[in-house]
Amino acid sequence: MGLEKILAIGGKPGLYKLVTQTRTGFVAESLIDGKKITVGLRSNVSVLSEIAIYTLEEEIPLRQVLLNIQVKEKGGKTSIGHKEEKIKLEEYFFEVLPDYDEDRVYPSDIKKVIQWYNILQENGITDFSEEKESSEEE
Repeated sequence: MGLEKILAIGGKPGLYKLVTQTRTGFVAESLIDGKKITVGLRSNVSVLSEIAIYTLEEEIPLRQVLLNIQVKEKGGKTSIGHKEEKIKLEEYFFEVLPDYDEDRVYPSDIKKVIQWYNILQENGITDFSEEKESSEEE
């Protein structure tokens, strides 16, 4: 499963897997505890494949940042937790993405990225490469 089916839902902790669409929204399953919830169309929902991180030159897709973390950690969990102090989080993120924009990427964003990476890792979702376009399939 790629990042196209993984959701971050505003006001809800952790990440969710899209299960099915309904008339009034969709059903999502928590990657933390496996509980299913219904999410209305008015909820603030982000698909991980659509999220990007600001750098000084451009926006880098979240999948590339997760891939950088995966390479740094040799496929394992992060060496620091998402609840570390601000300076440690920033030092770690500079190792992963050296030119990230400090003015536009907040410590809370870094915490989320680290927490999301660890949740994805625990659930065996480790393929952060680009999804193949259906037109490329033969």
